[in-house]
Amino acid sequence: MPSAETPHRSIRSFVLRQGRVTVAQQRALDEHFARFGVPYSNSLLDLDARFGRKAPHILEIGFGMGETTATIAAAHPENDYLGIEVHTPGVGSLMKRIAEAGLTNIRVIQHDAVEVLEHMLAPASLDGVHLFFPDPWPKKRHHKRRLVQPPLIALVASRLKPGGYFHAATDWENYAEQMLAVLSAEPLLKNTASGYAPRPESRPQTKFEARGLRLGHRVWDLVFRKG
Repeated sequence: MPSAETPHRSIRSFVLRQGRVTVAQQRALDEHFARFGVPYSNSLLDLDARFGRKAPHILEIGFGMGETTATIAAAHPENDYLGIEVHTPGVGSLMKRIAEAGLTNIRVIQHDAVEVLEHMLAPASLDGVHLFFPDPWPKKRHHKRRLVQPPLIALVASRLKPGGYFHAATDWENYAEQMLAVLSAEPLLKNTASGYAPRPESRPQTKFEARGLRLGHRVWDLVFRKG
């Protein structure tokens, strides 16, 4: 049975739909990845050394095109943000945003988040973890591919410092229900709300989310904290 240190990885929680990398995204990758990118490694990452200072460390799993990551980092220069994404267009897009905004508090790893958590991040090294709108895998037969499963949440909890938080958001009600059940069952984490949390002001509303809300779609936020 897989432990928190080695979640079962025979089924991946993502599919590499690379899409087309634009000229601007490729230029940003070429010009800025050496400074803001972090190559995957099987050795622990020294976050203070990588950012060049001591500051709270927030991990974002699957940042998409990087809009939210860049907005949060710009609003909170006192924190350092480590983003993980597997898709090249998204990594290039975030590199472009970093350069345009002159941000210095973001670093990026293009790799599977579970392996990064397992091999590159030490226990009790993170002050927070963000998981915003992960792939919902809506078909029932694909629910096993969803990222929020007990082994992954146990691994995330082990990497959080005491008092650290895990903040997830989804616009799929069925996935929200699964998230709430899985998070509530993790003994190291405690819900900060009685059920779902109001959207924290720290999570900016994306254009996609705003459009969905106008169409009557709902969004569920979950904020749990390590005791």
